[in-house]
Amino acid sequence: MGKERKENKEKSVDPAVKKLLKKSSREGVETIWDRSDGQTPHCRYGEQGLCCHICYMGPCRISFKGKGPKKGVCGATAEVIVARNFARMIAAGAAAHSDHGREVAQTLLSAAKDSDSGYSIKDTNKLKKVARVLGADVEDRPKEDIAFEVAKRSIENFGQQVGEVDFIKNAPETRQALWRKLNVAPRGIDREIVETMHRTNMGVDHDHQNIMLQAARTALADGWGGSMIATELQDILFGTPSPLRGQVNLGVLSEEDVNIIVHGHEPVLSEMLVAASRDKDLLDLAKSKGAKGINLAGICCTANEILLRHGLPIAGNILQQELALSTGAVDAMIVDVQCIMPSLPEISKYYHTKIVSTSSKAKIVGAIHYEFSERNALETAKEIIREAIENFPNRDNVDIPKEKMDLIAGFSHEAINYMLGGRFRESYVPLNDNVINGRIKGVAGIVGCCNPKVTHDRSHVSLVEELIGNNILVVQTGCSAIACAKAGFLIPESAEKHAGRGLAEVCKAVGMPPVLHSGSCVDNSRILIALSEMVRVGGLGKDISELPVAGAAPEWMSEKAISIGHYFVASGVFTIFGVGLPVIGSKTFSDHIFKEFEKIFGGMWATEPDPSKMAALIIDHINEKRRNLGIAKGKERVLYDMEMRRELEI
Repeated sequence: MGKERKENKEKSVDPAVKKLLKKSSREGVETIWDRSDGQTPHCRYGEQGLCCHICYMGPCRISFKGKGPKKGVCGATAEVIVARNFARMIAAGAAAHSDHGREVAQTLLSAAKDSDSGYSIKDTNKLKKVARVLGADVEDRPKEDIAFEVAKRSIENFGQQVGEVDFIKNAPETRQALWRKLNVAPRGIDREIVETMHRTNMGVDHDHQNIMLQAARTALADGWGGSMIATELQDILFGTPSPLRGQVNLGVLSEEDVNIIVHGHEPVLSEMLVAASRDKDLLDLAKSKGAKGINLAGICCTANEILLRHGLPIAGNILQQELALSTGAVDAMIVDVQCIMPSLPEISKYYHTKIVSTSSKAKIVGAIHYEFSERNALETAKEIIREAIENFPNRDNVDIPKEKMDLIAGFSHEAINYMLGGRFRESYVPLNDNVINGRIKGVAGIVGCCNPKVTHDRSHVSLVEELIGNNILVVQTGCSAIACAKAGFLIPESAEKHAGRGLAEVCKAVGMPPVLHSGSCVDNSRILIALSEMVRVGGLGKDISELPVAGAAPEWMSEKAISIGHYFVASGVFTIFGVGLPVIGSKTFSDHIFKEFEKIFGGMWATEPDPSKMAALIIDHINEKRRNLGIAKGKERVLYDMEMRRELEI
């Protein structure tokens, strides 16, 4: 038996996490929190971005105290080292999201060519909309022909060497003009990633400002390229999300059912697992093994994908993946790519869970591997689920937390448009009107990961609670959305309890929560489109940089988050990260992205680990944008719901 951890209450604000941390500690099971504690104190040079290992003349580090080195062996200064490291994080993050988009494009190509692939076109309207952006003809053509051309053109966006990535056409004209003026409009997704890696090689680009311009072009290739391709094409294949109800937290696991957790990021796999879990033969097999049925739940962004389109439950966010196994109730965890801890097979030895990897890009020692592709999707999904069912009788030491919470998710750009204006006059005009009249002060995108360096979920929950209390509408994606769903912010009733009076009145009239769940990590591209639409409908300036909006990643940890942050900054959004940023070792570089960027892009970076101070920075920024627009003292307007309208005298 392991020695029980001390101060579990400081690890997370989630009662389910606290309970299972105690259980895993008693059972001698090592979790991410144990390993995080074992790494402290963290390397000061690494945290500040001052460690360089790009070549083997080092590793080098910069020190501004005492007689430590002031330059690397090659002569690189602190700002160059920090810039190269930061740019490489952006390139790696863009590569991850863009490879996701490439897989989706290949799947759409299969669906268009092969009616037996198991995939089909679920949203024809979205298909035609995307086709028009890509310059494809949609008149008098079968949807399969349109889909084939959309897939081919999307794939071309990855490898093209000249021109511009197609989806930047969705940005406001003023923003596109600025990108072209700065020469940062992305040409091809893969090209920008490769060029960033080249420029940051030893002996190439030694101008931190020039490096960051290329980093911006790479990040834009992600946000307005790879990620947007992933989101738009997933909607075509699997359906565009609209609001639906689901449940979240480890209490969604069932003692009576076969519990299968899907974990990772690519819904190409999870969509087939959803279909397979409803197969009559497999359901009969589950009953023959003593189970009532099959319970499919998700963790991380795959969880968000199956929630948005099917209402299936979310077991938790990234830091809960190991704890899910410690319930003893998970019969199989099926993983694809990104945010998957290599510790999972080791932890599964203490329980009965089978860990199943499915991507040739992401094998894990100790896991069972089923090679998955769009050519054998449904058959493979059925085989994997059969593995889980056969494992059900091997359960022992089951202890499922009771915590679970309802949530509403599925607020895609299209769903918000419809929700605000109805079927025949869908529009963002009501949103803009309520920003102008002051009922809604502004909009904040709160996104990103969880990080064991800080108390799990606390920064997400504290920040969002303060923002909605100050009448700021919050849009969320990823693990941040899961954190706030567990806190109860993603149901309409939370508006009356947590939101300021103006935002609460808007929420009541529309029937929405004050926090809108828009999807997974790649679905941050939905927020970009929403911001562009706010500009298009008018009244709030001519560019994204003039809107009273901001973005934040309170508990970030991934390179993907850095790419996301940078494409929002390059799109004109004030973006603030918690925990810390690996750039503070160079004041020259920090001043560049924290101050000078605003003059270049209209958006800039900031970092603040305290969620209350982070909220204050966002609120101050939004108020400043309102003053610049001349709407700081806008007259309030009463919104009438149906009950109030019935009381009107005619």
